[in-house]
Amino acid sequence: MAETAYKKPLPRRRNPMAAEFYAFCKQHELRFQRCKDCGTWRHVPRDMCAKCGSFNWEWAKSSGKGKLFSWTTAMQPMLPPFAPDIPYSPVVVELEEGVRMISWLTDVPENELRLDLPLEVVFEDVSPEVSLPKFRKAK
Repeated sequence: MAETAYKKPLPRRRNPMAAEFYAFCKQHELRFQRCKDCGTWRHVPRDMCAKCGSFNWEWAKSSGKGKLFSWTTAMQPMLPPFAPDIPYSPVVVELEEGVRMISWLTDVPENELRLDLPLEVVFEDVSPEVSLPKFRKAK
């Protein structure tokens, strides 16, 4: 892997479905699996639809819009590369499609966090191979 200035852990992409998810992110596209039989969206990627049991699915483009579902504020870093970010608030975002994902907020002070805060996806190119989906206040 190429040297990078980004010091935090990068997502594992050994699993083919995770690799596909992050390949779309590298193109600055947020895509999730959607069942071709019942239309249910899902994340994290997996072979079978939990609603209807189908193995027939596609990668469908998300609107990238959602709302703040939950968060916590870290006051102590679990790993040294996160120390400069303290305090930081990992968030759970509920996308319009109904899936939820854990991510980071950009440019949102902790005192402005509130349930249902409208959000939209942005991508941070952290290495030549990886772009991370993060969220900001919707414009």
